[in-house]
Amino acid sequence: MNPHPYLRAFLGGAFVPTVVLPLALTAFVIFRVVLRAPFPIERGLVFPMALVPSIFGLWNMLWLGTHARTHLPLGAHGALLPLVLMPCGAWLASCLGILAIGGHGVVWFAVVRLPYSLLAPAYLAVLAGYYLAWKYVVGFLNRTLGIA
Repeated sequence: MNPHPYLRAFLGGAFVPTVVLPLALTAFVIFRVVLRAPFPIERGLVFPMALVPSIFGLWNMLWLGTHARTHLPLGAHGALLPLVLMPCGAWLASCLGILAIGGHGVVWFAVVRLPYSLLAPAYLAVLAGYYLAWKYVVGFLNRTLGIA
């Protein structure tokens, strides 16, 4: 008997961003206050802190529901999440005036300019990070919770 597997999948998926995002916010606020960064980093982090843990939990529930049919490994399933999150986040950030997308790169907070040649390797690093986090951390939690 496996009572409430989707609730446990949600909790296992939501664990990682629930732990990581407050640490990242603390580091960014210290960076802004101590180093006097000229752009309001907190503006771009508060909304994801509310939304990303739920998205991770729902993504883990989706993996649990579809794994019997797709047989997709958890790490590969987790690596697909940035393919959904990053374009949606870029669209939302550009609508809110946080991000400007140009022909040669992006501009955050009208201060930080990054060319696409730097964003492509960063995107690949994010995919690798998500793969590892989902394979090892979320996979461990899923096994511990008895749903893997």
